[in-house]
Amino acid sequence: MAKEKITDVVERELAQFLPEHGYELYLTEYSKEGKDWYLKVFVDKPEGGITVDDCEVVSRWLSDRLDEKNIIEKNYYLMVSSPGLDRPLVKDEHFEKSKGKLVDITLYKPLEGSKEWTGELKGLEDGEIVITDDSGREIRIPRDAASKVRLAVVF
Repeated sequence: MAKEKITDVVERELAQFLPEHGYELYLTEYSKEGKDWYLKVFVDKPEGGITVDDCEVVSRWLSDRLDEKNIIEKNYYLMVSSPGLDRPLVKDEHFEKSKGKLVDITLYKPLEGSKEWTGELKGLEDGEIVITDDSGREIRIPRDAASKVRLAVVF
């Protein structure tokens, strides 16, 4: 049997704890940065957003749980955080919840001469991110051409 991904195990561990405390899981990442490994857990609250105290509650619980179960063999840093105002859109559900909002998209290669696009998110259709730019033009960007898709922060 193939070894289960660490992020899948962490998400399963959090599946009951988070809703019981009014939180929802946004995203988990386990990656090596330089010589160090990081487990990043992004949580949110449907009403009012996440606070530093909320992150501490989740971090303490998850840290104890991971230590108790000895899930991760390598030394790593655990980071629990809000996904932020400029949260990345990674999962289909992120795109669905963000319809109608302004997004910034960065591409691997230029499309129509530009690697950066901003527009109102219409959704995902047939493997493409569909936005409307400020002139009202619909733009379709292949999802696999986008290196980053984030909510735009407008002040």
